[in-house]
Amino acid sequence: MRHGRDPLANPEPLIRSVYSFVAYRIGAGHDAEDVTGEVFERALRYRAGYDPAKGVPLGWLIGIARNVLADRALSGTETVTEVPDTAAPGELEHDSVERLTLSAALEHLSERDRELLAMRYGADMKAAQIAQVLQTSTNSVEVALHRALRRLRDVLEQKQPDGHSPSGEASAVY
Repeated sequence: MRHGRDPLANPEPLIRSVYSFVAYRIGAGHDAEDVTGEVFERALRYRAGYDPAKGVPLGWLIGIARNVLADRALSGTETVTEVPDTAAPGELEHDSVERLTLSAALEHLSERDRELLAMRYGADMKAAQIAQVLQTSTNSVEVALHRALRRLRDVLEQKQPDGHSPSGEASAVY
C-alpha cells in the first residue's frame, strides 16, 4: 500500500454498506449483487491508490459504486429502484406495502435526492462522509438531505388512488 493503510482490511461491513447503497439505487437482488461485486473488483484493482487523507474507505467505495452505476446507465443497463427487503416474517404484508409505497414515492424524487437518501439510509453514511464523496460541505449535504426528506414526505402525504391518505407510519422511516 502506497499510503500504508489497506482500505479493504475489514471488508464484511463495507460489503453490506455498499450493497445497501446499491440496492437503494437499483433494487435488491442479482443486479445489486453484480454491481457490488464490480465495486469490490475495482477496489481491489486500485486499492494501492487509496488515500486515507481523502476520506474513509466507505466513502471511497461509494464513489466507486457511483461510477459503476453511472457506467451501467450509460451502457443502457436497465435498473429498477426498489427498497431492499428487510421484512420480519410476521410483518411481511405490512412491510411489503410500506416498501412499495416508499419505492413509488422515491420515483418522484430527482436523481440527486435519491442518491443522497441512498447514501444516508442505504449505506448509513453520515453527512460528513457524504460531503467527502460529493466534494462539498457537510452543511450543504445536511440541507440537501433535509430538503430531500421533506420532498419525500410531501409525496408520501399526497392522497393515495383509493382516496386514503398514507398513515403517519411512513414518516417513521426517517
